[in-house]
Amino acid sequence: MVWEEWEQLKREVAERSATGMQLNQLPADGGGAAPAGDLVANQQDLASIGDKAFDLWESLGNHGRDAWSSSQSAATDLKSQGFSLGGGLHHVQERWEEQLTSLLDACAHISNHLDFTKKIHRGDEHYISGMLSSISTLDEGFSEEAGR
Repeated sequence: MVWEEWEQLKREVAERSATGMQLNQLPADGGGAAPAGDLVANQQDLASIGDKAFDLWESLGNHGRDAWSSSQSAATDLKSQGFSLGGGLHHVQERWEEQLTSLLDACAHISNHLDFTKKIHRGDEHYISGMLSSISTLDEGFSEEAGR
């Protein structure tokens, strides 16, 4: 491509983008409204997620290092024979260990946090439902029809 063609292409792109930034938005008629409903997470949902995180933690802890010994042995053997692949394999093994440890920590954190959340919020449903009925009663007092 010659220099003049390059300059022409740059001018064309600049002309097309001269209109500025355009933000996408919903139509004025209110289309695309979010579905009605509340976000709900019950004790069973939290328990299930916590259990899955624990299962993953346990499985990774038991099997995530299965290849460690053979990989380290191969890396050492390759290095001793003068192959640079040995150093690369050792580096990959170190990175695997770092990532595995990070994932194990994340799974443990999720599992422990959800167990803690379940315990601390046990019984909150009763408190929240009582509060909602109180708000409904209060709303009735401010209704225009309450004085009639």
